[in-house]
Amino acid sequence: MREKTVIENGRVRTLCRMCDTRCSIDVHVRAGILTDITPADGNPVNQGRMCPRGNAALDVFYHSDRILKPLKRQPNGDFIEISRDQALDEIAEKLQKIKDDFGARAVGVWKGEAVGFLQQEEYVRRFAHAFGTPNYFSNDSACFNSRFLGHYLVAGFWNPFPDYSRAGLIFLFGTNPPVCHPPFMSEFADAKARGANLVVVDPRLNPIACYADIFAQPIPGTDGALAWGLIHQLIQTGSYDQPFVERYCIGMEEIAAYARKFTPQVVEAQTGVYADVVVQMAELIRKNQPWISFYVGAGLEHHENGVNNIRALAILACLCGALDIECGFGWPETLNRNDLTLYRELPLDKEKPIGADLYPVLYHIRKECHSMTAMDYMLGKGEYPLKGLVVTGANPAVTNPNIRKVEKALSNLDILVVNDLFMTRTARLAHYILPAASYLERSEVHINHKHQRVFLTTKVAEIPGVCDEYRLWKDLAWRLGFGETYFKWENETEVNRYILEPSGISLEALQARPEGIQYKPLCYRKYQFQPLPTPSGKVEFTSSYLKNLGLPAIPEYVPPYHLRHTNKDFPLLLTTGARMTLFYHSRHQNIERFRQVHPQAVAEIHPDDAAQLGIVDKQQVRIVSEIGSLVIQAKIVHKSELRRGIIEVYHGWEDWRINFVTFDHITDPISGFPLLKAVPVRVEKP
Repeated sequence: MREKTVIENGRVRTLCRMCDTRCSIDVHVRAGILTDITPADGNPVNQGRMCPRGNAALDVFYHSDRILKPLKRQPNGDFIEISRDQALDEIAEKLQKIKDDFGARAVGVWKGEAVGFLQQEEYVRRFAHAFGTPNYFSNDSACFNSRFLGHYLVAGFWNPFPDYSRAGLIFLFGTNPPVCHPPFMSEFADAKARGANLVVVDPRLNPIACYADIFAQPIPGTDGALAWGLIHQLIQTGSYDQPFVERYCIGMEEIAAYARKFTPQVVEAQTGVYADVVVQMAELIRKNQPWISFYVGAGLEHHENGVNNIRALAILACLCGALDIECGFGWPETLNRNDLTLYRELPLDKEKPIGADLYPVLYHIRKECHSMTAMDYMLGKGEYPLKGLVVTGANPAVTNPNIRKVEKALSNLDILVVNDLFMTRTARLAHYILPAASYLERSEVHINHKHQRVFLTTKVAEIPGVCDEYRLWKDLAWRLGFGETYFKWENETEVNRYILEPSGISLEALQARPEGIQYKPLCYRKYQFQPLPTPSGKVEFTSSYLKNLGLPAIPEYVPPYHLRHTNKDFPLLLTTGARMTLFYHSRHQNIERFRQVHPQAVAEIHPDDAAQLGIVDKQQVRIVSEIGSLVIQAKIVHKSELRRGIIEVYHGWEDWRINFVTFDHITDPISGFPLLKAVPVRVEKP
């Protein structure tokens, strides 16, 4: 590989994309070679700091296993290198044939987190609608969307990252910030130094819980009962923000009546959190309101009651008066920009997007098709066939539940195209593999809603034959006959300029300010002078929108599946998805120095459970659910680290795919999210 760098010697300022926090970094170039990455100043996100993942972008860029040429599967399953023109010509021909034979909706596109957000996602959505298919899928079908919907249905928006440094109380549910969002730890430290209280709710003891005033380990899937218990305490004592609720909220009578049954004793019986601890949490809320930061992590959305549990917590935040304040449930203002999607110009709702009939809220609000239902369509069990799929930066053969079904479905496609940096489990199933560009090889517009700042990342280098995301979709679009209309820009620079046109911020201004430009000053309590973006214009404790769809108007708490359907054959609960310091979902496992820290997958087990099963540390065990099993090494943790009866496994391993064990037939009725955090299992000696 011989890269071509934008400068021969010096430093190039850009944003890190080893996760989605997007810290400012300097990439060092010497004699045309990328030599180092260091943190950069001026960005309020990272404030001159960088986590251990940051400089590993060079490990990715120069990795010996990177895919650098298009590959085509042969009848015997091997891959051969072909030219990019040949690959795109053949892919376009096969996609067009499917469209001619079965209709455009028989083709789907799938965007993964590895390629980023904003324009990278909007390229995919734009291509799909220009082609004529409504079937856009993404990793958000199993991460993020459920939390977004839970907050959106209450207030019409979600901004997950308030200014924690200004909080008097930080309340964390199912999240591990030191690993998931390291830059925020400085804000937590500032808040604690000012005397802020910290409450952490998680079945697993994560590092930040060691600093908590209260650490509670609920039974997985019961967070909604705890939220309602806290709502009950505030209402019973009259401690909520009554003027705010009376003026800006609807549905107070209904939630007050529903909350009555959630006494501390009922909450304890449901969640396992002691009644007196529930009361102590409520007292901390009363003491600190409205200056409270509630953060809901992915731990809450992977349950069949996830959206309503999150809705209840959003209501709790609003009852505290924490709506749209500096440290609270912030209402972000967006950049005035051009949208690349075509939902207005080419709406395709009548084409029956996959999953829209089962999960209309997911499609209506997020324009997201349901990736689990897509597997049925690939297997010929849908209303129409799904015959072709183009995947970019996603790895559903690792990250989606019920992997055996996923692999069978992907293998049943007439054409599967994967655009990625490495030979992932999903790429191995593809008919064509295209080399993807890393973030160091792209120039993109990024928006940070927390600070209301816009950034332009800088392309640092390019590798001959490896094209950015825009070139992928543009070149396919031109071959399919709609490039001149919908992908008319010459390159990413022109796209960036188009996106920014209405903003009043020029491309040149952003190029001169790599630390970003604030597009609007932060303004709080905007609900006092403009309606909220909800149907009523107010905070909706009850949702007529959901009621009209036949769903509960209030976020009723439904006990999780494992409490409603006990099975002596599966006495333990498997939770998946806890993050590791150096990995990011299924990414970074092929970085050798990271694997020295995390050499293999482990199943964390409570010592009492291990003793009962006769299991010792580092022994191989088999985790078995109703649909599958996985052999993995046991790790006996301290009794305080994990609630008894729970097994914890990281979810993104390529070689130890825990989603062989998780299933896809139990889902949230609003978001369609699968049950990944409370799967009934048993543990055996293999």
